[in-house]
Amino acid sequence: MKLTTTAQVSVDGVMQGPGGPEEDERGRFERGGWAHFDDEAGAVMDEIYQRADAFLFGRRTYEIFAGSWGAWDDPGDSPIWTALNTKPKYVASTTLSDPQWAVTTVLSSDLAAAIGQLKAKPAGELQVHGSGALTRWLLDNDLVDEINLFTFPVVVGQGARLFPDSGLDVALELVSSRATSRGITIQTYRPLGRPEYATSTADPEDVMRDAPAPGSK
Repeated sequence: MKLTTTAQVSVDGVMQGPGGPEEDERGRFERGGWAHFDDEAGAVMDEIYQRADAFLFGRRTYEIFAGSWGAWDDPGDSPIWTALNTKPKYVASTTLSDPQWAVTTVLSSDLAAAIGQLKAKPAGELQVHGSGALTRWLLDNDLVDEINLFTFPVVVGQGARLFPDSGLDVALELVSSRATSRGITIQTYRPLGRPEYATSTADPEDVMRDAPAPGSK
C-alpha cells in the first residue's frame, strides 16, 4: 500500500481543531472551527477517502474520529463515513488497549516494522488523516509516499502546527496543485529526502569591495 498523509492547515500552519474547538482543546485553544470547506474541496476530500484501503491514526486523532464519524449513524451518502466505518483502522499507541470502534487494530510495538508490513500489502492506500505527531514521525522514518495538504485562507494565530519551529527537514516534489473558488489550495507532494542547502562561496573582501560607498546611489 502507498502511505499517504492528509492534513488541513491554516496559512500560518495551524492544524489544531479545524472542525471546531471541541475537537482538540489542548493549551486552552479557543479558535477551532476555522476550516470551512467549499463544494470543490469537499469533493476532493471525498475522492481521497474513496481511495483508502486502510487507515492509520495517532491515538488523539483516532479518539476524535471515533467520537464523531464512529458514533454517527450512516447518512447514506457520505464516502468519508463509509470508508471510515468499513475499512481497517490501525492506531499507533502504547496506551490504548480496548478500542471500541469496529475493525480497529492497535499497533503498540515496533511501529516501523508493523507499518512496513502494511505497506508491503498489494493494495491501494494506507491513509493518515490529521495525526500531526504521527505524520512527523513517519516522515522522519521515510515511510510517507505522498502528502495531501489542504491550506485554508485564514491566519489562526495560535494552536498546534503541523510542523513546529524546529524539527525535521524534508525536500518535497509538487505532484499536483489546485485552488478552489473560495481560495482553499490543495497540494499533493512527494517526499524526496533531505533538502540541499546553499553555501556561500563568496570572498568577504570581494563582497566589501563591490559594495556601494556610503551615501552613493
